[in-house]
Amino acid sequence: MAKKVATSKRKKKEKSKVIPALSVLFVLLFVSFSYYAYQIVYTDNVDTKDQATFVYIPTGATYEQAMDSIEATGVIIDPLSLRFMAKLMDYDQLVKPGRYELKDGMGNRQLIGKLRLGEQTPVKLTFTNIRLRSQLAEKLATEIEPSAEEIDALLTDPQYLEALDFDTTNVVSMFIPNTYEVFWTITAKELMERMKSEYDKFWTEERLEKAEKLNLTQQQVSTLASIVQAETIKNDEKPRVAGVYLNRLEKGMLLQADPTVVFAVGDFTIRRVLNVHLRHDSPYNTYRYKGLPPGPINLPNISSIDAVLNPEKHDYIYFCAKEDFSGYHSFATNVADHQANARRYQKALNERKIMK
Repeated sequence: MAKKVATSKRKKKEKSKVIPALSVLFVLLFVSFSYYAYQIVYTDNVDTKDQATFVYIPTGATYEQAMDSIEATGVIIDPLSLRFMAKLMDYDQLVKPGRYELKDGMGNRQLIGKLRLGEQTPVKLTFTNIRLRSQLAEKLATEIEPSAEEIDALLTDPQYLEALDFDTTNVVSMFIPNTYEVFWTITAKELMERMKSEYDKFWTEERLEKAEKLNLTQQQVSTLASIVQAETIKNDEKPRVAGVYLNRLEKGMLLQADPTVVFAVGDFTIRRVLNVHLRHDSPYNTYRYKGLPPGPINLPNISSIDAVLNPEKHDYIYFCAKEDFSGYHSFATNVADHQANARRYQKALNERKIMK
């Protein structure tokens, strides 16, 4: 009987030791789990090394494709914990396309929350130094999701462009060079509508009145501005160059603008326009056809457009590049002075062996 009592006491004593031990173990496990859970949710999991980093999730992307795109940026410290949080937050059911910036200090919860809500980082859309409609489509496609083919399909659709008051020859003038914020997922049609809206805002009542006084349409102003822009890179000289061409238009003279010949020929490496180029038959060749060409020969910027709308008043009807290659021009009111200016420039070209 005494032996049984001793055994019972021993078991109770052992049990009394086990319970605290289990409690300690439970606490340790709870603390460990809580710490790990905290790490998964809140600990920084993005290290960009101070480099601007964006993840692009295409329209129609699956969860796996989205996660692969995120990991492919190479800035996720612990991909496994990110995937765990993504599942926990039902991201596999809420994938949204877009362009998202990944920043240092982001935790999994913050990052997945941003992606779930579709909080895109806008693209700063710019386009300059564009000559051809196809180049414009290609440039835009590098900045937004739609392909160059999708964009070009609208730029070459006569019926669609007619609804916007443009045609295939002048539609590039709808794109006023500036910086525009758009979402990467903007569709080709949405982009066209946005650019038409920006175009209408640009053409204020004041600008429209100035165009009317010059007896030019908005598209004609842009076309002339494109020639002015091709002739000179000097903003302070643009109004004077614009004045020359407006004088020639008023007198019914051929514009004889070398840049239109280069555009007509389609060889933008030409540095010296020759007689063979002048004979090229094209409505863009202003040595052969009077008036303005059918459309812009480049994407004129705002300074070029405003130079046409605010031309310098003078009697010049000729100009030629200066022989010092400064980028400025010599202007003349008569053929004799112009030919003298041209001879000096041609001599300088010969000395530099610029023959074509």
